[in-house]
Amino acid sequence: MAIAMRMVSINPAFLQEIKEDHHELRQLMHHTSAMLDRSGPEEIEYKRLVEMFSKLRDQLAMHFSLEEAYGYYEDAISIAPHLCRRAERLQGQHFELFGELCRLAEMSEQLLYHEQPKTLLGGLAGDYRRFQVRFREHESQERDLILEAMNDDIGTGD
Repeated sequence: MAIAMRMVSINPAFLQEIKEDHHELRQLMHHTSAMLDRSGPEEIEYKRLVEMFSKLRDQLAMHFSLEEAYGYYEDAISIAPHLCRRAERLQGQHFELFGELCRLAEMSEQLLYHEQPKTLLGGLAGDYRRFQVRFREHESQERDLILEAMNDDIGTGD
């Protein structure tokens, strides 16, 4: 009796790129949060804040592109087709999360160019904290999906 097995190959250079991307994204999120938490409307460097959000937006776009190019979802679905809906929902969240961060970046620009009163800085900070919570939850669900798919593929042992 022949048993067919699917092999998932991982390109080490690509894996390193994803690892570096995750590190850079975490750093940018931390620095942006620190800037918003430490500064009041009069102390904050609005130009620097706009730069941070711009870098963060670009890094998030890279992050999602790498995840999708790497085949996180395709591999999970091919290994465990019953995870298809969950994978599609998570991949759909990329668009939502990116759009949310773009809106936050735009808010920071409005503060810089005095299109919004400086008192809205607290609203931006609160919105950013909520974004971080949603993003972390999204990443956690992605990890759970991949682990479940891999457990289905190789089994958990008896």
